[in-house]
Formats: sequence, structure tokens, C-alpha cells
Amino acid sequence: MNKSRKIILITTICFLTLFFVGAKLVSKTGKSFKSEINKEQTSFKDGDIIFQTSQSKQCEAVRIATNSKFSHCGIIFNENGSCYVYEAIQPVKKTLFKDWIKHGLDNKYLVVRLKDTSLLTHSSLNKMKQYGKALFNKEYDIYFEWSNDKIYCSEYVWKIYKHGANIELCNLEKLKSFNLDDYRVKAILSERYGKNIPLEEEVVAPSQLANSDKLITIFDNY
Repeated sequence: MNKSRKIILITTICFLTLFFVGAKLVSKTGKSFKSEINKEQTSFKDGDIIFQTSQSKQCEAVRIATNSKFSHCGIIFNENGSCYVYEAIQPVKKTLFKDWIKHGLDNKYLVVRLKDTSLLTHSSLNKMKQYGKALFNKEYDIYFEWSNDKIYCSEYVWKIYKHGANIELCNLEKLKSFNLDDYRVKAILSERYGKNIPLEEEVVAPSQLANSDKLITIFDNY
């Protein structure tokens, strides 16, 4: 065998070796990721609150206005052996946990839990779940109004706790208290409200829930 053929043969063998080793590693990594997800979700309890970084112009504006990496949140409930996230998107619904985390930036998320879990009795958790279900199919509220006609994510979580367990996770804030000076935030506000921005509207942001002193971190892969 001449020298050029030997080089071609050796190169081919090296390429095939790298290809199959790489494919095996990717497959192993995928299985490992799924295994970790399954392991994590089994440790989550009904009522745990989950946060992520969503990717859209509105979500970017929310992060900027609230000085937080979080722009979306929901509540975890386990049903028939599966873990779900109740969330206010378009429309309000429940989403399988494994699908929910894929919607966030780099599959990263934070899970928090009420410090005093004794307050989450079987009865209160059932009321929370039923209240959450009663709002299924409601439209997502792009105007962040404090009503049940339409509803946004952090409002949904706050109200589920308030109406289901009589727990206020944090104080409400007026829209004007957030950072509204950034041009990206101004663009969204102008698009939504024109010149009539409801600065006195009471709102609750994902960041307020995440920073609540009534909650503790259970999982964080940021």
C-alpha cells in the first residue's frame, strides 16, 4: 500500500472513531439529562413555585423593568404520577414539567417552596389546585390588569396562594415602582398602552415572588 493510501485509510479510521464516540457521548448525555430531570421532579411537591427565563421582547422588558433574570413562573402540581406546571400563558393551562423547562433559556429554572409547609394542608392544596383549574383557558393578560378577566403568570401564582390557602406571598407594587426608563421597556409600554400607561395599577412580578421571604430555594441550576 502506497503512502497516500495509508494516510487516507488512517484519516478515515480516525474520523469514524471520533464520530461513533461522539454519538455515544451525545446519547449518554441525553439520557443523563432525562434521568436528572426525572430525579428532580420527583422531589418537587404540590405548591412549589418554579421560575424560568423566557425569550421574547415582552419577557426581556419584564426582566429589565424588574431587575431580574426571571420573566415567567408557575406552580407545580403532581397528578396521576406526572409532574405538571400550572401556568398563565396563552391560554392559562397546565404543562408537563419536562416540556415546561424546555421553554426557558438553556433549560434553566429555579424552584422555591413555602418555608412553613404546615400551612399547605391537604385541604388548602386542593383548594389551590381547584382555583388554578377554574382559571384554565383564560386569556393571557398582556396589560397586567388586576382582574380575573385575563391573567398573567405571577398574578396567577399569587392568586392561587391567596384564594386557595389565604397566603399573600408578597406585597403588590404599583407599576410606576418598576424601572420603566429603559428604551426596551418604553417600547413595550407604548405598544400596549400608547400614552395612557396605568402607572397606579397594582401588579406582582416574578421577581417579587422569587425574592419573597416566605419562600426557600429547593432547586436552582442557573
